[in-house]
Amino acid sequence: MSAAAFPLLSQIASPQDVRALDAAQLGTLCGELREFLIRTVATRGGHFAAGLGTVELTVALHYVFDTPNDRLVWDVGHQAYPHKVLTGRRDRLATIKQKDGLTPFPTRSESEFDTFGVGHSSTSISAALGMAVAAQRAGLDRRAVAVIGDGAMTGGQAFEALNNAGSLQADLLVVLNDNDMSISENVGAMSRYLARIISGKTYASLREGGKKVLRDLPVMREFARRSEEHLKGLLLPGTLFEELGFNYIGPIDGHDVDALVRTLRNQRQLKGPQFLHVVTRKGKGYAPAEADPIKWHGPGPFDAASGTIYKEKSSGPSFSQIFGQWLCDAAAADERIVGITPAMREGSGLVEFSQRFPERYFDVAIAEQHAVTFAAGLACDGVRPVVAIYSTFLQRAYDQLVHDVALQNLPVTFAVDRAGLVGSDGATHQGAYDISYLRCIPNMLLMTPSDEDECRQMLHTATTHAGPAVVRYPRGAGSGVVPRATLTPLPIGRGVVRRTGRSGLALLTFGTLLHSVATLADALDATLVDMRFVKPLDRDLLIRLAASHHAFVSIEENATAGGAGSAVAELFATEGLAKLLHLVGIPDRFIEHGSRTDCLAAAGLDAEGIARNVTEWWHRQGAASALRVVR
Repeated sequence: MSAAAFPLLSQIASPQDVRALDAAQLGTLCGELREFLIRTVATRGGHFAAGLGTVELTVALHYVFDTPNDRLVWDVGHQAYPHKVLTGRRDRLATIKQKDGLTPFPTRSESEFDTFGVGHSSTSISAALGMAVAAQRAGLDRRAVAVIGDGAMTGGQAFEALNNAGSLQADLLVVLNDNDMSISENVGAMSRYLARIISGKTYASLREGGKKVLRDLPVMREFARRSEEHLKGLLLPGTLFEELGFNYIGPIDGHDVDALVRTLRNQRQLKGPQFLHVVTRKGKGYAPAEADPIKWHGPGPFDAASGTIYKEKSSGPSFSQIFGQWLCDAAAADERIVGITPAMREGSGLVEFSQRFPERYFDVAIAEQHAVTFAAGLACDGVRPVVAIYSTFLQRAYDQLVHDVALQNLPVTFAVDRAGLVGSDGATHQGAYDISYLRCIPNMLLMTPSDEDECRQMLHTATTHAGPAVVRYPRGAGSGVVPRATLTPLPIGRGVVRRTGRSGLALLTFGTLLHSVATLADALDATLVDMRFVKPLDRDLLIRLAASHHAFVSIEENATAGGAGSAVAELFATEGLAKLLHLVGIPDRFIEHGSRTDCLAAAGLDAEGIARNVTEWWHRQGAASALRVVR
């Protein structure tokens, strides 16, 4: 960092340095911090627009609260880049999301200022409430603050936590970073005045004193309560939070650092559940990001001066794009088909579908549980819902998968995107477990396409199936197979032998890793099988192969624990087939961030890693066999 370019920010090594500043310097610090974010993220890419919107809020929070003694919990981490910069990680920000670099989200193992690890949304209030109650039990004068974005407030867990917090009376502050609306006239002098008054000790004393006076006068107490509600309802949109037991303050301008500091100072002195509503603008201070915050949510490297995002080289359409085109084609052919997404329209490839079929497109916000049960309700009455969802997010709706869909054997199609290792978003977003948690559910059809055409045909198969069906596919482009325009249902539970070998070894592949082991199959003269279906397994094919092969290797981009290989082992055991079986998949540890190539290598699932693993195992089996013969 150049001290000349950032004279104030270059002196900040921790929040203690922020708190040592004069309040008049905070505006300058915010300006330098915002410029530093723009320059740094431009070189590498990363989450961008949300962080630009939280610069003033981040500075004010660390200025007022004694972090890390006071607990600060960020919801997800898109908005936490300024927090990382101010908490001793400034000079490493350019490494974020890269192998061995900073983690993409707040992570407890990375910094004492990251009080809670976050990657999925809507968890901050629950976590901060737990910390507030822990402080209360220990008799500590410590505050807990949850900073939740407006998108995360659409998740049900956030409201479960609010409901609980209002009844516990712990010293919890919830800051709603409302960054999805323009700053309207109520975020001006009058609003700042109301926030200052309502957060002040005088108002709090009068409010609590009035309650005591009116405690034995129920009619007057109810009249006073309603009068207060009506007054605040006219001026402030906080009635809901007041009803949940919070003292609501706001909305205030989230880019006015002086007003934020004054209000937060007042709130820090108040007891019980507090709620601060701040309005910010995504991409604040960088015109291209302000104009299109969705595009600039997580851009790759870009030219900061012109606002041009450098395009990544692509070998072909991504699986998300293949899905999006298929859904449009399927919807055109079948009016029963609708698309559902939990706030992942762009990532899941649903932009064109949402434009062509707006009445059949449902974005239910960050509410995965609702998305699944909503789909189940549609399926009950003749609709054919297709739920587009990331593997890691589907985990959050497991109860609904079991009880609302599978138990009732409803025809809901799940297009499970980002299955396997996703790369830079790291451990919280790796789709490492879906095969394991889906294949144990009765009535579930589970398919793993090896290429773009198989993906398209499997999606069609799913929508013609009489029960729940899952098609899981990875992030990014496939092997370059051009999908057929025609759609033909696949025979359920039937794999395909891609190569017949003579060595007695069969490689059973589930998904796109098929193409990583084709050369290995040639080198070992092994039979290569595209299993295609995890559930049901192709029992007849496996029994037939067992008659001519004595060793098998299952290969999947999923955890080996309970994965597709485990299903093969169960089948062999059930059929009494004593065969050598080696499981290749994601090992029993969390795979951290890096490029997708880095993550595959870390898990031993790149072509080189698989070849080394299988070859060494195969040679050991040969040596063991020779030893048995000598003995």
